[in-house]
Amino acid sequence: MIWELILIIALLYLASIVLFTIIAFKGPTLGDQVLAIDAITYATIVLMVLFSIYFKEPILTVVVIPLALWVYALDIYMAKYLEKGDLGA
Repeated sequence: MIWELILIIALLYLASIVLFTIIAFKGPTLGDQVLAIDAITYATIVLMVLFSIYFKEPILTVVVIPLALWVYALDIYMAKYLEKGDLGA
């Protein structure tokens, strides 16, 4: 029962990734595209954790931590770029 629930939740997250990918490519503004990429990445992180539980492979959970940190860094750099128009030092 729990394994089927994990697969259903994974399919829902996969569907959301597809929809966010459309927004990332066709977004009206750069900010919308950045938010879509963030949502894609966080949904991917959740998917990897779900697959880690499903396949009983804890190494997948360790992999998502640097991925989440890279997305956070992307958010900071893009916010700085959108605010000031320059990445600078």
